[in-house]
Amino acid sequence: MTAPHPAFAGIPVDFILFAITLAGVALFHHHTLRVAVLGLVAITLYKLGFSPFATGPGLAGLLLHLRHEWVTVANLLGLLLGFALLSRHFEESQVPAILPRFLPDDWKGGFVMLLLVFVLSSFLDNIAAAMIGGTMATVLYKGRLHVGFLAAIVAASNAGGAGSVVGDTTTTMMWIAGVPPQMVFDAYVAAVPALLFFGVIAARQQHAFQPITRDAPAGLEVEWPRLAIVAVILLFAIGANVYFNLRAPEVLNTWPVIGAAVWVAILLTSAWRRPDWGVLPSAARGSVFLLSLVLCASMMPVEELPAASWPSALGLGFVSAVFDNIPLTALALRQGGYDWGFLAYAVGFGGSMIWFGSSAGVALASMFPQARSVGAWLKGGWHVAVGYVLGFSILLATLGWHPDVPYKTAPAAPSTATTP
Repeated sequence: MTAPHPAFAGIPVDFILFAITLAGVALFHHHTLRVAVLGLVAITLYKLGFSPFATGPGLAGLLLHLRHEWVTVANLLGLLLGFALLSRHFEESQVPAILPRFLPDDWKGGFVMLLLVFVLSSFLDNIAAAMIGGTMATVLYKGRLHVGFLAAIVAASNAGGAGSVVGDTTTTMMWIAGVPPQMVFDAYVAAVPALLFFGVIAARQQHAFQPITRDAPAGLEVEWPRLAIVAVILLFAIGANVYFNLRAPEVLNTWPVIGAAVWVAILLTSAWRRPDWGVLPSAARGSVFLLSLVLCASMMPVEELPAASWPSALGLGFVSAVFDNIPLTALALRQGGYDWGFLAYAVGFGGSMIWFGSSAGVALASMFPQARSVGAWLKGGWHVAVGYVLGFSILLATLGWHPDVPYKTAPAAPSTATTP
């Protein structure tokens, strides 16, 4: 039996320390990295002395915990740093600068760009989709971006990945665990209406704040080698994800193969066109911030979730805006009894409501410091939270809540001696 965790007013002190850390991030958005690292140190020291890890008490428990979490941490680090280089390759390919030739020159241009991010994220990692979207928006709007539009870019990348087993870490976890891809695909019934709602409002916000560039500068041409490098990096990431899911899923749980695949592609193509290594320090700061919060969340004493139901799935979406959705998904998979389309939408899209609620949000905030204010994000991006509830309601009204048979232990064909 797990040792009891000290509590104050019925709340484990671990959660209180984590809540203080998140409040510090929200209040001191100019010092988010320092707050997150200090929070991680404080929680780690507290658990070493007073509250056991899930893997055991003391230093031995910490080491076992880090051994369990290192794959997630290494994958996220590789993806965040690698996709920072990818987005710079994409910017230098001149594609973002040429886009105004093909996009409408009013608010509909911004909406079409959000649609592109949504589609990209359905087969790319949502971090890459968000950073590519941020790069396009920087050129299209001359660097003047409304916080509500930045929130919409993150939301579009998370919504696009919510229904695809290769579009988001949480849906990939479901696939690895044995959830059929068609169950996850149901999330698009919610994600598409949510996109239509927040996308139109955000595009109008951005157009009022800074209109889209009407014409591309004359004489620009696509630098095809840069664009080819972007394609190679993305193909390596997608290929590693699909291959190991189909052939050796156990490897995904023991080695950070997707992050490693991205860096293999970067190094192989570096002789063709040199990456802009200068973007790495800023990307590294954002990565350390996110990984600090991920590790804090992983140390919380969450042994189980509320009973699986559509209200609890809806609530998990709001929780994922402040609590890492990876351990939430792992707990839900262990518990079973969810409608996996609902869960994929909730934990995949819900983190968009606050900038540090998803890795895509942290990656974009590293490019645009104005996005790090929680107050500005909630005020400018209110349409994301409303869109989340709207999409969830449409999914519930159209398909209904259908708890799936436990995917790993589906019963055999019934016999006369048993009942369903």
